[in-house]
Amino acid sequence: MPRILTYNVHRCVGADRKLDVGRIAEVIARLKPDIVALQELDVRRRRTGHVDQAHEIAQRLAMTFHFHPAITVEEEQYGDAILTALPERLVKAASLPGYPPLPRLEPRGALWLAVEIDGREVQIINSHLGLVPREQQIQARALAGPDWLGDPACQGPHILLGDFNATATSVVYRTLVAGMRESRRCAARKAPSTTFPAPLPVLRIDHVFVSQEIGVDYVFAPYDTLTRVASDHLPLVVDFTLT
Repeated sequence: MPRILTYNVHRCVGADRKLDVGRIAEVIARLKPDIVALQELDVRRRRTGHVDQAHEIAQRLAMTFHFHPAITVEEEQYGDAILTALPERLVKAASLPGYPPLPRLEPRGALWLAVEIDGREVQIINSHLGLVPREQQIQARALAGPDWLGDPACQGPHILLGDFNATATSVVYRTLVAGMRESRRCAARKAPSTTFPAPLPVLRIDHVFVSQEIGVDYVFAPYDTLTRVASDHLPLVVDFTLT
């Protein structure tokens, strides 16, 4: 049964304020996912020792990766990635719209891979939305629109996941569940799945949305000595089947 994971790694700086790329890789390795969606990765940034965190984590996990920088300043980048050891191809990587009245908000983006599972392509879209509600709503509509989920290439089984900075009571959530199912709501089995803040998680702001062709077996957010300190989020893990 395939396993997918979404994880905001907070540039690999943990709740103890220690920078440790290896610790993040260990969290992921212990969970044995087939597909990994990561947010808040630093690539060659001075503040995190000029390490390409996407490459380093992928190398430790023996996976290939695609990275999309939401921010690029000269050689320094910051953004999101999808990692997998399965056959894959990049479909799209692009910015999401911002909120014009607040032009200084942090840029956001999304990354779309087609991953082959048991001979079928599954479309995987990873994103990290902004912090301002109006900005989030604009970005959620963009993801639900013709450039992403509404694109003719996004046919058959597909998964949208990431850090949406929005709970199940938000307009963002309602926008996305209008066309997809939220994995927690349709899981055959589930364990605690609040993800933020990692030391004492009370909020569900990381989500995995699935299409009708995907059955969800198990959803959980592992809470242990390692995960509660490695980042400011817990990873969210989903075991699924193709129906």
